[in-house]
Formats: sequence, structure tokens, C-alpha cells
Amino acid sequence: MDAETGQRTHTDHGSVVGTGRLASGSIPAGDGGCVVWHRRQLRTRDHPALTYAAREYDTVLPLFVFDPQFYRTDGLACDARIRFLHESLADLDGQYAAVGGQLNYAHGDPIDVLSQLRAAGWTVVATADPTGRYGWQRDNAAAEQCDVTYIDADGLVRGQKDTREGWSDAVESWFTDEFLSWDAERVSLATLETPVTVEAIEAAYDIDPTKTDVPPGGTTAARDRLRLFTDAISHYPGSISAPSAAKTGTSRLSASLRFGCLSVREVYQYIDTHAADCRGKSMFISRLYWNRHYNQKLEDYPGWMETAVNPVMEDFHADTADPERFAAWKAGRTGYPMVDASMRCLRATGWLNFRMRAMCASFLCDLLEQPWKPGADWFYYHLIDADPAINYTQFQTQAGMVGVNMLRIYNPRKQVRDNDPDGEFIRQWVPELDSLPTEHLDRPEKTPLHVQADCGVEIGEDYPYPIVEYEAARQRILDRFTAISDAAERALSHPEVARRASLSRRGRSIGRTARASHAAHLDDLSPPDDNSRPQTTLSRFHSATESDKN
Repeated sequence: MDAETGQRTHTDHGSVVGTGRLASGSIPAGDGGCVVWHRRQLRTRDHPALTYAAREYDTVLPLFVFDPQFYRTDGLACDARIRFLHESLADLDGQYAAVGGQLNYAHGDPIDVLSQLRAAGWTVVATADPTGRYGWQRDNAAAEQCDVTYIDADGLVRGQKDTREGWSDAVESWFTDEFLSWDAERVSLATLETPVTVEAIEAAYDIDPTKTDVPPGGTTAARDRLRLFTDAISHYPGSISAPSAAKTGTSRLSASLRFGCLSVREVYQYIDTHAADCRGKSMFISRLYWNRHYNQKLEDYPGWMETAVNPVMEDFHADTADPERFAAWKAGRTGYPMVDASMRCLRATGWLNFRMRAMCASFLCDLLEQPWKPGADWFYYHLIDADPAINYTQFQTQAGMVGVNMLRIYNPRKQVRDNDPDGEFIRQWVPELDSLPTEHLDRPEKTPLHVQADCGVEIGEDYPYPIVEYEAARQRILDRFTAISDAAERALSHPEVARRASLSRRGRSIGRTARASHAAHLDDLSPPDDNSRPQTTLSRFHSATESDKN
């Protein structure tokens, strides 16, 4: 691990546990059987693909493939997030063991592994998770080469031209529907004999997390956190903005939702049933809707991870890109204490509350005038809860790349006064300012020289002067946004750009759509290029699920 960047620097040793070729004779005959390819929905309850497989096939083979792409030095996954994944897999294995089975492991290119299973007669299903970049290409290839069927039933709208038509009603219907369930007694859980274990993978790739205060992965730990948070949910409204309060006052379930240790619906229904009626309850439930909202965005346009959603904004900061400014932002050495504390906290713990994430993204792109994507990738590498659907859509939004709300620019000085008035957070993560009087923490550079001398802090030596002057930087970006706003607005009026942006329609109610939340299908989305996934409609699953309800 590089001490300066916190990024993985070790050599990949994946060959120690094989390269995707399953041993001869290790694959059981798959006649009448179905592989459930787990990727990020690491649970057995309310699992669309597992439910489908158990209802349609006599034999089910649960499988997770350790993909070397995510363990490479450029894999955009810190060791702490990989450890959280591994803990979640161990918990999932325990869930299968409780019903007489196991989670089977393979290592290598998923397409190679799945192709061998298909050749042995196995059908393969997986959940239809919104993704982009490598994940999108992998899923396309798996559908084309391995005939993988993707099962949705995740609350997102697919298969219609305008996915926001009736969206709120469709999501509400999904939230309140019964959980998907499967009967372990009517299926046989198959075993795949391989030498691959979580321990072998960790040893092969030298997984050695250094981040602190990382919650444990897995469904069991997530349910414990959910129960504790539910009991204290009345404190939630006062805990979401200040980073010190957010550490203990928010649910800290984001990583568990990102890896699917719990379904968003399970969290919704537990809170709805067990939480006391209060503002905290309604606020948290609204956040679960936002979770689906941002996942809908990535489902509608996988290019969120790669390109500016509004084409007018694509090269907006190309001429002002400055490696030194970007390096100062990453290191937490910008001269703005709230930004610096947040960036150091991110690197050390893999977590940051939403307001501080938004502030740091705005600071990088608005005040430092740096391109959005390197910043979004930095966040994605370090965050334990790095969800492609939320990280990249939010980063683009805060950076003004959508072309709406561009004039919303965070004031990092005001954030100190509003959300760290006692300096607790700043002193924890910027210890060089520990002895500086609290009244100077929003603008250390304005601290009188005699006060600096008295407290032993020399601005410019112990802590840097501001990398940019706030008022001038703010005016500069406002002028640039104003100059391009008409063009950005015109671009958003184009149907294809509007579809990409997938904006919410607050307050609009279209009436309930057909109960399609349990349909199993892939839909004809337009990706950033023409590499669309093959589509499959499985009406039998819809019929079986509906008949179970009557």
C-alpha cells in the first residue's frame, strides 16, 4: 500500500489460485440445473435470481467468481472494500450452509468460467444490476457468449421508452410488495469442487487493509446495524450533515446495500414496521427512494461512469486541468480545513457523509476547475460503499456536468461554521491545526500572526495557504457556467440527452403502472456505444410469482 496515495501497489499473484480453467471432472452435469451467478447481491433472502432459479429448476449451483480485474492495481477497489466483500461472501456461504449447501468459488475471467459451466449443461442466471464500463462489457459478453439471463425485480423501471413515466408509483409498489422467497427443500444445491477459497484469494493478492473504523461485511452484521439504527432513528435528522455526528447518527448501511447484503426493500419494510413514526423515519425512507432513483439513472445510461451526461459539458475543464491542484485535493492539502479533513478521513476510513462528499466534489470541479472523472474515480477507489450508480451520478451532479443546478457551489468556509462549529472533525483529521483557536478554523490564513505564534501554528509552513482564493474562484466558475448554461439547457431538451440524464419528476403522479416488479427480463437500453446486451423475456417467472400471491 502506497503511504502517500493509499492505493494498492503490490504485484498481482492471481495465478496462485488458477486462471479460470476448472479442473477436469470438477464440474457436475448440469442437466436441469441452474447456476446463480452472484456478483453484488450477496444474500439469499429477497434475491431475484435465486428465487427464479429455485422455482424453475430442480438443481441450483450458487457461484461467485473472483475476477482478477478487480484485484489489479488499477482495479479501483481498495483493500478495505475487498475485505468487506470477502466478509460478505463468508456470510453468504453460511446462509447456504444453513440449508445444506454452500457458496461455490471460482477464480478467473467470468466468461471463461461460465462458458465451461454452460458446456456442461448448466443454465446461468444473475441479477440485473445497473453498471457501466468494464461491468457493462462483462455482462454483455456473458449474455452473448454464455447465454446468461439477467433477472430484475429490483424496483427499477425497464422496457418502456420513458422510464420516469409512473416511476414513483412503480417503486412504491415494489417497496411494499412481499419479499421474493425460495424453498430450499424443493431444490438440490450442487457443489463445484475447486481449490478456491476466500483465504487463498487474500493470500494470492496480498489483501492487507489499512483503513480504520470499517464496519464488518455480511448480512448478519447489516441486520444488527439496521436494528440499532431503527431504535435511534429519531436522532437521524440532526446527524446527517455534520461529519462527526454522521459517523454514529446515520445508518452506516450504505456498504451493505451496495453489496446487496440486505435488499433495499428489506430495509424499507423493517424501518416501516419497526421504527417509531417521526421525522427521522420519513427522512430515511426518502433516502431509500433516492437509492432507487440513482440506480435508475445508471440503468438508463451506463455512460455516467465514463462521460459527461450532458455532451456540452464533456470537455468543460479540459483547459484548466492541473495535476498539482488535483494532487493537493487528494492529499488534503488545499488550505481549506473542512475539505482537507474530509479528504483525509476518506482515505483513512473509506467513508464520508454525503454533504462532505458533495462539498469535496464541488470544491474540486467548481473552485479548482478540475475534470470530474479523476475525482470520481478517486472516491470510487477509497469508498467502502462505492456504488457506481450513486458515486458517478452524484459526482457529475455536484460538478455541474448535468447542466442543471450549476450555480449550486459549496462554500467550504461556511461548512466549517455550520457543520463543525467546535472544530472536532477538523482537529481529528488536520492535527496540525489542533491548537488553533476555533474561531479561526474556517479561515486559518486570516489568523493574526501573534495568535499563530502563541498557539505554535504557522500558516504557510505547518499548514498551507488556500490553494485558490474562494471569492475569486467562485466568481470565475459562475461566469463560466453562465456562459454555457443556455447551450447546456438546449442540449437537455434533446430526447436522447434527456433520457441519459433521467431526471426525477418531483410531485408528478401518473397512476400505478402494471405490477411488473416481479417480471424477469432484460430491456433494450442504449449504452454509451452500440454494445447492447441481448434481451430475454421470461414470462413464466412473472406468472409464477403472481400466482403465489393469489
